[in-house]
Amino acid sequence: MPKPTFIKLPIDKKETLIRAAIKEFSRAPLFEASISNIIKEAGIPRGSFYQYFEDKEDLYYFLLDDSSKRLNERFIAILVKQNGDLMETFIESFEMMLINLESIESRQFFRNAFLNMNYKSENTLTPGVSEEQLNTRLAEVVALVDRNKLNIKDEMELIHVLKIMKAITIQNLIQVFAKDLSIDESVKNYKLEVNLLKKGLSKE
Repeated sequence: MPKPTFIKLPIDKKETLIRAAIKEFSRAPLFEASISNIIKEAGIPRGSFYQYFEDKEDLYYFLLDDSSKRLNERFIAILVKQNGDLMETFIESFEMMLINLESIESRQFFRNAFLNMNYKSENTLTPGVSEEQLNTRLAEVVALVDRNKLNIKDEMELIHVLKIMKAITIQNLIQVFAKDLSIDESVKNYKLEVNLLKKGLSKE
C-alpha cells in the first residue's frame, strides 16, 4: 500500500503517477514491468518513487485494490437497483465490466492482471468471501441481498453462493481475455452459466 508521502501528494501528481503505472502495467505483466519506464513517464526521480511505494509490486496491488473498491461500489449500486436480486446483479455487473474495458489501455491492464493472476492478485481484485469479511467490505452486499430470491437456508449458504459466483465471474473474465471474445459473446456465455445455476443442475 502507498506510503504517507504518496497519500499527501496533490491530486494531479498522484494521477500522473497512476496513469504512468497503468500505462506500464498495460504494456507488460507485473513481472516484466519496469520502474524505469514508470518514473520516466511520470517525470519523477527514482528516489521519489521509493518515497511513495516500496516497489513495483506495492504500486501494482494498490492499483488492483483501487479497482476492486470501485467495482464493489458499482456492484452495490446495481444490487440496490435490482432490489436485492443477486443473480441479476452479477449479470449486469459483468456486462458493465466488459463495457468499461473497451478502452485499449484499460483492457490491456486487466488482460495482464487476469491472464497472469496469482492468489494475491485474485484476492485483491475479488476479495475472498469469509465470515470474517462479513463485517468489512462484504457486509453491505450481504445486507442488501434478497434471500427470498435464493434457495438458501442461512447466511453461511449465502457466503458459498457468493464464492461460486466469484469463481464463475473470474473464469469468464479469463476467457474474455484469453480468447478475445466480444461483449455479446461473453455476456451470452456468462448468462448461460448463471441461468444453469438458477435452474439447478440435478433432476429430482
